Amino acid sequence: MYEDGLQRRNANYAPLTPVDFLVRASEVYGDKVAILYGQVKRTWRETFERCVRLSSALVQMGIQRGDTVAAMLPNIPEMVEAHFGVPMAGAVLNALNTRLDADAILYMLDHGEARALIIDTEYAAVAQAVAAARPDLTIIKVQDTFAVADGNVLAQATSYDSLIAKGDSNFQYLLPLDEWDAIALNYTSGTTGKPKGVVYSHRGAHLTATSNVLEWDMAKHPVYLWTLPMFHCNGWCFPWTIAARAGTNVCLRRVDAKVVFDLIREHCVTHYSGAPIVHSALADAPDEWRTGITHRVKATVAGAAPSSTVLARMEAIGFELTHVYGLTEVYGPAAVCAVQDSWAALSQRERAEMNARQGVRFHLQAGTTVVDPQTMQEVPRDGETIGEVVFRGNLTMKGYLKNRRATDEAFSGGWFHTGDLGVLTADGYVKLKDRSKDIIISGGENISSIEIEDAIYRHAAVSVVAVVAQPDPKWGEVPCAFVELRPGMACTADEIVAHCRSLLASFKIPKAVRFGELPKTATGKIQKFALRKQLDLARAIDHG
Repeated sequence: MYEDGLQRRNANYAPLTPVDFLVRASEVYGDKVAILYGQVKRTWRETFERCVRLSSALVQMGIQRGDTVAAMLPNIPEMVEAHFGVPMAGAVLNALNTRLDADAILYMLDHGEARALIIDTEYAAVAQAVAAARPDLTIIKVQDTFAVADGNVLAQATSYDSLIAKGDSNFQYLLPLDEWDAIALNYTSGTTGKPKGVVYSHRGAHLTATSNVLEWDMAKHPVYLWTLPMFHCNGWCFPWTIAARAGTNVCLRRVDAKVVFDLIREHCVTHYSGAPIVHSALADAPDEWRTGITHRVKATVAGAAPSSTVLARMEAIGFELTHVYGLTEVYGPAAVCAVQDSWAALSQRERAEMNARQGVRFHLQAGTTVVDPQTMQEVPRDGETIGEVVFRGNLTMKGYLKNRRATDEAFSGGWFHTGDLGVLTADGYVKLKDRSKDIIISGGENISSIEIEDAIYRHAAVSVVAVVAQPDPKWGEVPCAFVELRPGMACTADEIVAHCRSLLASFKIPKAVRFGELPKTATGKIQKFALRKQLDLARAIDHG
C-alpha cells in the first residue's frame, strides 16, 4: 500500500548533486567572497556566472552529456570552476596529477576518452606532446599570472578566458538525469600496474561533501586554504563542501610554509587539509613565521598514517588536527578519528596516540571495519588480531572504468577491500598496521613498518621517515629506515638505532638507516616503491 500512487515525482524528488551547493550559495550568499587568489577576488554570484559560462562554452564546442573533460591545473580559481562548470555541461571531470609526464597523461586521456583538456601553461611541454599525439583533442590553456611559463606557448590552443567570455550567462546548465550518473574520474597511482580509473557519482560527491561538514563541525562561511591538491580525489570533495557552506576558497599554486602562514594571518584562514608532510613542514617552521596568528586553525590530515609525534607538534603550535582516512576509491577520506571528551584528561602524548588511529566511519558512510579476508567476519576488538580494512556504503566509488573484473574483486563479499591491514581497538576504532605490501616478514614474524616509523618520529631530529623491507639472506627481510631530518638538525644512524632500542622489540629495530630527502607524491605521500627500488639498485651494484 505504501507504493500505490506514491512514486517519485518532480515535486518530491531531485537527484542529489553538489552542483546544487553552488546554485544555493549564489542565491543566498551571492555577495560573500568565494575565491581569493593574489589580486583575484570573486563572490559566489560571480563564480556561479563564470561556471555557467564555462558549461555553455563547453556545450558550444561539442561536449555532450557523459563526455570526459580533463583538467591539469594547480590550485587556482579555474580549478574550482572546473569542479562545477564541467558537470554543469553534463560532462565528467577528470582531474589530472600535475606531476605526471606526458606518457602517463596520454594513457589517462586515452583510457578516459577525454574530449577536451584544460591545462595550465606551466605544463606546456606535456600539452605539446599531447597535442601531437591527440590532434582530435581540444586543448584549452589557462594563463595564470603566477605560472612559470612562456606566455606565448600553446599559441594554437583555445584560451580559457576567451571561452568564459564566449559562454552564455543565461545558459540552462545541465543537471544529472540520475544521481548515480558519473561526475568525476580519478586515476589511482598505478605503482603496481596501469592506473585504474575510479568513477565517482553525483550522489557520492554530494554526500561526501556533506560528510566533510559533519565530521569537521564546519560552521557557515569557513575560510579554506588550498594546501591539498584539487586533482587528488577532487580535493577530498572540498570544492563542493566549501560551496555548501558558502565559504571562501583561498587558492594556493604552490605549498610553501612561510606563504601558508602569511595567508592564514592575512585572510584569517579557518581550515586546511594535507598529508603529514604538509603539517610537518608547518610544525618545523621558525616560530616567527607564526607571529600574529592568534585564532585557532582546524586541519585534516590523511594520505598516510600520521605519527603521534606530528599530531603532538601540531597541537603544540595551536592547530587542531583531525585525522581522517580513506582512499581514492572512497572519495578520499571516509573514516575519521572521532575525538572523545574523555581524551582531554590524557597527556599530550596519550591524546596524540589516540588521535593517530584511523577511527570510525563518516556519518554518511554505511560501514568501516576490519575483517578476516578469508571469512569476511569482523576481527575481535583486541587491538592485536590483524585483518583487512573494508568500507561499504554511499561514499564508495561506482567502480573502475572499463575494468569489471577489478571492480568485482574490489567489491567481493559486499565490501570494498582496501588492501590495508589493521586491527580493531576495544572502543571499535580502526588502527592501521600497514599496507599488505608494506608488512615486513622477518624470520617468519610480521613487522609493521608504521610501528617502527612512529618510534623513529619520536626522535627530536626527525622530520620524515619511511621504513621498508630490505632483503636479508638470514631473516628473509629486515627493516630499513629512510630518514629526512628537520632543518638545522643532525643525527647518525647509530643514534636512530639507539633511540629505537628503548621503544621497540629487538627484531623490529632497523638494521639499516639511510638519510636524505624522501621521494614523495604531489600530495606529500612518501613513495615507498621508489625506496624499494633504491635498495634493489644498491643490492645489484653490491653483487655486480
